[in-house]
Amino acid sequence: MIIDLLCNCGNYEAVHKRMKIAFHFLQTTNLYTLASGRHVIDDDDIYAIVQEYETLDAATEEMESHKKYIDIQYMIRGTELVGHAFLKDQEISKEYSSENDFMQYADAPSFFTKMEEGTFMIFFPTDLHMPCIRISEPAQVKKIVIKVRV
Repeated sequence: MIIDLLCNCGNYEAVHKRMKIAFHFLQTTNLYTLASGRHVIDDDDIYAIVQEYETLDAATEEMESHKKYIDIQYMIRGTELVGHAFLKDQEISKEYSSENDFMQYADAPSFFTKMEEGTFMIFFPTDLHMPCIRISEPAQVKKIVIKVRV
């Protein structure tokens, strides 16, 4: 996993051949006016999902991972916590769905990071993550998740 500010994204363009395109989209698109939902960037190889939601209680959530796509999550507006763990031998609570590229884990995160406006996090298939978590009280956020095919 990688956690940094968007102004430093150039440091990570060489991590994967599609990262430069994804970061270019984040830097050149007016994210504040971008509508919620799915936005195609490069067919099924790179697409964005804009989400607006109220943050949740960590006690009701589980960590997730993906196999086909790398997540680049960027906070447009608001602040939330994100739980993290490295994939080891965690208990699977929801088997992998290839249709949704999604599986869940019953184990609690190893640690949490505050995700604020201007911050991005990159999650590779071996990075478990629990996004959307409230800090103290539920809060409204707007976030974009760029899905980059592995």
